[in-house]
Amino acid sequence: MHAYRTHTCGALRSDDVGTSVRISGWVHRIRDHGGLLFIDLRDHYGITQIVADPDSPVFAAAETLKPEWVVKIDGKVVARSEDTINPNLPTGQVEVRVEGLEVLSESAELPLPVFGEPDYPEETRLKNRFLDLRRETLHNNVMKRAEIIASLRRRMVEAGFFEFQTPILTASSPEGARDYLVPSRVHPGKFYALPQAPQQFKQLIMMGGFDRYFQIAPCFRDEDARADRSPGEFYQLDLEMSFVTQEDIFETVEPILRALFEEFADGKPVTQDFPCIPYAESMRKYGTDKPDLRNPIEMQDVTDHFRGSGFKIFAGMIEKDANARVWAIPGKGGGSRAVCDRLNAWAQGEGQPGMAYIFYREGEGAGPVAKNVGPERTAAIREQLGLEDGDAVFFVAGLPKEFADFAAQARVKIGDDLKLSATDRFDFCWIVDFPMFEWNEDEQKIDFSHNPFSMPQGGLEALDAIEPEEILAYQYDLVCNGVELSSGAIRNHKPEIMEKAFAIAGYPKEELENRFGGMLRALQYGAPPHGGIAPGIDRMVMLLCGEENLREVVMFPMNQQAEDLLMGAPSEVSQRQLQDLSIRISLPKAKK
Repeated sequence: MHAYRTHTCGALRSDDVGTSVRISGWVHRIRDHGGLLFIDLRDHYGITQIVADPDSPVFAAAETLKPEWVVKIDGKVVARSEDTINPNLPTGQVEVRVEGLEVLSESAELPLPVFGEPDYPEETRLKNRFLDLRRETLHNNVMKRAEIIASLRRRMVEAGFFEFQTPILTASSPEGARDYLVPSRVHPGKFYALPQAPQQFKQLIMMGGFDRYFQIAPCFRDEDARADRSPGEFYQLDLEMSFVTQEDIFETVEPILRALFEEFADGKPVTQDFPCIPYAESMRKYGTDKPDLRNPIEMQDVTDHFRGSGFKIFAGMIEKDANARVWAIPGKGGGSRAVCDRLNAWAQGEGQPGMAYIFYREGEGAGPVAKNVGPERTAAIREQLGLEDGDAVFFVAGLPKEFADFAAQARVKIGDDLKLSATDRFDFCWIVDFPMFEWNEDEQKIDFSHNPFSMPQGGLEALDAIEPEEILAYQYDLVCNGVELSSGAIRNHKPEIMEKAFAIAGYPKEELENRFGGMLRALQYGAPPHGGIAPGIDRMVMLLCGEENLREVVMFPMNQQAEDLLMGAPSEVSQRQLQDLSIRISLPKAKK
């Protein structure tokens, strides 16, 4: 017999009744039923019920067991009585009558319980992640993650892709976030950077004559944590293709991700044909480039209805600034003063002066806005938005670039409060036609708004003839349920376009050659048209596990302050290590 087990704790079934077995695992739960001890023994594969009666030679030892002790059990499989069968367990029709017991290791007093999974502070969970990982929900999430990655790999290979690995130590690149820098011992004063993404390398792979590349790529960005963004590192399905258009990318990626989500969606519907929404349209309708299409609300511009109206707040904005706009957020079924007042109070809680509204009843509009703009304009707004009695409309006004974020939040809030948003499906869309450049307010200059290696729509002619902020690029995002899963682009494959684009963003040719000489050189020797995308693994797993925080689907995450509480990182290093790297630490002065 094996030293530790003949079966796992999830393997025994009715067919095993009468068999002598050996199983090992953790003591999950102990129940004393009038002299009979029932012990739930758990391992990676499941739970088996162990029974010890007072006549057992190991009963006294069984009475000393504590939760999370690791034990080896010898015994015989017996059928449970009909009234004690547990239909919720695969092993629920049998139990093991213990005949031998060995404690393999004991557990100290637990800082958090495994059984029952009560809510515990994140600090406790992360510091004791090894215990947290034993809990059923997190354990299952991590296993689903492994299954999702395995499925992705299989689907990518079936689609004709080849898996290649790219370097981890590389050069700094403007990917939109801070780099993690690694000092070089061999070259004092110089630094490697951990890749924010394998962007340049996957393009160089295409220029090296390969065709369809992918990898499950680790990426490193020194940016603040959010619920849908881990600090430090994350993984993405990185892919690149040669001789493709934007439509080719969509036609390749859609069936892979659609099938993946259908495989793990537990029956929830998945979008069959991903709609393409231009960036400008997405901002106007949803206030964001990450719209949650489960929410049916689409905002509309109603500026003209307020121009010269008696609602002086909005009318004054419009008169003062030609760029001012009024957006309407329709609220089907929200036509009561109580609902409107509640949303107005919410807006004030978000730092806004409030939220203007009209609600419709008995064929006319009600509320301060309706009173001030008059019945004709109120009716025109109703007609434009297709509203009926019992509905409401809410307004945001000013410069769209300043109120868009709040408008997006309000759309979500209204959709949730009025129960208009679906919760049981996966709605995908492509956001396309991103601006190539944007104004960087901090540095007071034109900068890349997205991927700097993208092809501008119109090519070199557009860079020469069109104002930078009006140039669109072949850039696209993939969004699901309001979560940005991926960014991608058709790449620029001509050196003269790269030089011009970077010049517009303030990179002189000398700096371009210094920082991106490898890429620029490669473009000069025959580069194929190519493009790609990189869906985030962590975010896809988060959606498919029904979680709202990435730390529930990552095995060893950091906390919000980018600290690994389990391993104690980041940590101080010795003076000798610093000397080897020619580094002297100069800490910022403490604020008084």
